[in-house]
Amino acid sequence: MKLKPAIKYIANSISYGVLFAVALLLLVPNLNENTFIKQLFSVEQPASRPLSYAKAVSLASPAVVNIYSEDIQSSAGYGKKARKTTTLGSGVIMDNNGYILTNLHVIQNADLIHVILQSGQHFPAELIGFDQITDLAVLKVNASNLPTIPQQSNLQSLAGDIVLAIGNPLNLGQTVTQGIISATGRNGLSNTSYFNFLQMDAAINEGNSGGALINSNGVLVGINSRKFTQSNPQLNIQGIFFAVPYQLAANVMRQIIENGRVVRGWLGISAERYLADAKGFIVQAVSPTSPAFKAGIQPGDVIYQIGTQPISSITQALDIVAETQPNTSLIFKLYRQGKNIEISVSIAEFKI
Repeated sequence: MKLKPAIKYIANSISYGVLFAVALLLLVPNLNENTFIKQLFSVEQPASRPLSYAKAVSLASPAVVNIYSEDIQSSAGYGKKARKTTTLGSGVIMDNNGYILTNLHVIQNADLIHVILQSGQHFPAELIGFDQITDLAVLKVNASNLPTIPQQSNLQSLAGDIVLAIGNPLNLGQTVTQGIISATGRNGLSNTSYFNFLQMDAAINEGNSGGALINSNGVLVGINSRKFTQSNPQLNIQGIFFAVPYQLAANVMRQIIENGRVVRGWLGISAERYLADAKGFIVQAVSPTSPAFKAGIQPGDVIYQIGTQPISSITQALDIVAETQPNTSLIFKLYRQGKNIEISVSIAEFKI
């Protein structure tokens, strides 16, 4: 067989090659510094690109505008000269018809409203309507081909999501701050507290109000609203800011455009707690003269279905009512002293 001579030949060749390489390195010690050899035997990793949200900002920022609202007051106390005060804020272009969402407190009592785009374009704005509960207002400018903010109708934000707040803090010009969503609220119309909002730690300063809160893809997450405040000035509160969730803001805008205001249904009860085993909530109190009172709902009743919708939480139940058109009758299914009862309630309009 010729296999053994072949193996012997290969082994000898390898041995001679190793001996030659060792001898070459001993005779020429600087050989291992040769650039060509280094390049030949080294595997250089390409430098990774730095993490950046520049693309997200570039998609969203053209639709974030600066808003200057002027309140002109004339009084004899001012020496017969009108006094003008300007309020600074931000807004978000929601569609190419010129509708802009902002905060109510940005334009409240304004006689003149000016909108300036990132491109430098300047437009006067008309107030279409507002909603005090969510602190939102809808403006309109007479312009076409405006940049609009990226939106996603089924967007669901989660605690821990990275968010970017875009606005014009302290009139410094368009600025981006970064944070995470600390807690999520609901998307319905029923609650008037902070629990209805997104809580996040992206800094909001004067002028940021009404600007866009976006995710890392540049999609609108919410409308920046306010920082947390309470009556105790001794507490140094940091990193607690709020934004109106996108779905709620879009719903409010739609109603304002259609009706000039937001119409909410009202039942007139307060709820105590949700019972998982009964899949319903306990009625704690019933307001006199309310729709619930007139229909015969009582404290202690356990409501487990409204209309065709089973109740999964107190907030979901209140949202069903809030989103029902006034003068609509709903069937409430409830337990009272061990009995199943159905009560028809004519929902009234909620008024502040």
